[in-house]
This record gives sequence, C-alpha cells and structure tokens, in this order.
Amino acid sequence: MKKRNWLAACAAVALQGALCTPWPALAQASIRIGAVLPLTGPSATIGEDIRRGIMLGVDEVNANGGVLGKKLALIVEDSANNPTTALTAARKLATVDKVPAVIGEYSSSITLPMAQYLVKEGVAHVNIGSSSTKVRALGGAAYSLIGLEDAGNRHAARDTYGMGWRKIAVIVPNNAFGQGVAEGFRHEFEKLGGKVLAQVLYAGGQSSYRRELQQLARSKPDAYLYSAYGQESAVINRESKELGLRQVPWYAYIMSMCVSDTPAENVEGQIGMEVGAAKGELGKAYETAFRARHKEGFKSAFNGYGYDAVRMLAAALTQAKGSSSADVQRGLKEVGAGGFAGVTGTIAFDAEGQRIDPPYDKLRYQGGRLVPR
Repeated sequence: MKKRNWLAACAAVALQGALCTPWPALAQASIRIGAVLPLTGPSATIGEDIRRGIMLGVDEVNANGGVLGKKLALIVEDSANNPTTALTAARKLATVDKVPAVIGEYSSSITLPMAQYLVKEGVAHVNIGSSSTKVRALGGAAYSLIGLEDAGNRHAARDTYGMGWRKIAVIVPNNAFGQGVAEGFRHEFEKLGGKVLAQVLYAGGQSSYRRELQQLARSKPDAYLYSAYGQESAVINRESKELGLRQVPWYAYIMSMCVSDTPAENVEGQIGMEVGAAKGELGKAYETAFRARHKEGFKSAFNGYGYDAVRMLAAALTQAKGSSSADVQRGLKEVGAGGFAGVTGTIAFDAEGQRIDPPYDKLRYQGGRLVPR
C-alpha cells in the first residue's frame, strides 16, 4: 500500500472512531506520534479541524525528508468527548503503539486525566487546546502551545471593560475550563472596577438552556459573556435570541468554539476573543496550504496549534537526535528555550513547559465568518 493511500485510509478510519494501527512495513521505517481528539460528540467540528491541521503538518514534514531519516506516522484516536474513552486511548498509544508523544485532547476536563496518565508513564504530552491553569501541575513531560486561562481571562477582562461594560453576567460549562473562566474572569474584571452580577455553570448535553438563560437575564447586565462547546453553544445562541436577550451585547470567550456549529443568523454581529490563529508570513502560507488541501478555510483557531505541535515535535526529535520520549522532552525544552517559529507566532516555554506570552485576537462574526475588529 502506498504511503499516501495509507494516510488517507488512517484518516478515514479515525473519523469513524476506530483505531488506526500503522502498516507493519511502514512502522519499521517510521517514528510514530499519537493524537487524541474529539472526532465525535459536541466538539466534533473542532476535533476534525484540529485533525486536518495535524495531518497537514505530518505530510509536510514527510515531504521534506521526514525526521532522522524516517517518516512520521500519525495514530489518531477518538476521545468521543469522554474522559474515560480518552484515557483508554492514551493507554493504547502509550503501551501498545509505544509513541513517544501524544497531542491533545481539546477539553480541559478530558485533557487533565489523560495527560496525568501520560506524564506518569513518561510519555510527552503536547497540549494544543486546553486552557485550565491546572495544566501547570502536570509535570515535566507536559508542554502547552496554547495559552492558559490566567492569560485569557486578563485579555477578556480588559477587552470587555474597554468597551465600557461595567456589569456582566457569565454562562460557561461546569467543568475545569468553565470554572477557571468564571472565577478567573470575575477576578480580573472586578480588579478593573467592573462587577460580575451573576454566573451560571451549565451542565453539558442538555437539549435546552432556557432556565439558565432566564436566570442570567434577571441580573440585567450591560453584557453577557459566554463560552460553550460547539453543539451546546448552538443551543445557547438560538435560545438567547428567541428569549430576546440579544438586545444586550453577547461576548464569546474563544469565538471559534462558540460559533463553530451555530447557524450564521444566530451569531451575526457577535464579538469576542480568540486564541491567536495563523500569524505573519508563515501563517499566511499555512492558511493557503490548508485551504488548497480542504477546499475551505479554518473552522477554528485550534488547527494551527495542531500543525505547530507536529512541526515542533519534528524539530525536537531532530534537535535531540533520538526518538524516545526522553529525547522528545529534551528536544522540546531546547527548541522552546530558543523560541520556535510557529504559524501561531513564536513559541517559547517557561520553566513549567507553558507558552510564554500566548497570542489572543479580538474578533467579530460578520458576513458568515470571523473577522478582526
């Protein structure tokens, strides 16, 4: 089986949530890396978008000679947006596939137990989507390309306060991510002189959030701040519009996850913040290649982090001149210390393996897409 056909077959199988086991002949001549992504469930749109970015990175590395004379082989596992499923996938990647590094997941409440297991097993974990500050406690084998909530909360608080809003109501998911946003944003916003009048942490997977929205509306805020996963966000956006709550501004915390599955008419004109997407000339080239490959643009800002993760892992393996997990970890520290040129900007790590000065964007949903404001 030709390499291109094998990669395509792997991608198709991964999309169905099955296990993608490397072709034996290829395994002998390849360095395997793993990824755990939500390819089914409420965040499937984002998960597929990230998978596309990761695969583009793998193919480009291989087209340029691979790493240490070998090709990169990607093994993608579906978390199904479930922490138990993600942990099972991580165990397979670590013990059966014996990968030196795993990229993912996306939701903090799923990433944290999965990453704890990987770090315990000595497998490098590369975080490309989870922003809970609890990530900092994972240990030396864990690295974050994405900014954590302390930085995101400061950005969102300054942005909303700068628009003249002084009284805000907040609705976010009741998990590690949402809890961090709720408390962190409150702290940063009230430090500036604003007031969070009410906050609701919603339970995921509900068919309606009218009760929660009506509870928030009673506080009569200047604006609402929300964050939600794709399909859940679609319900919140539709019902807030039906209840007449959109007469007050709505601010999306990480816009692409909030609007990825919402019909355009339900979010037209909405504003918010985003983890920094493709930047500079490298970002433009990546966006062009992504569009050429998939015949459409980005569904989220997260695909660029998946792409950067692959390229940074390749650079780490080259730097360390080895393909063990210890080599990956040593290489990531060395590459991160000098600043790695990624499509999401320069990536440098602090002593805890967390990205220094992560980028954020200010966006508006206009004409069916996200644009700078």
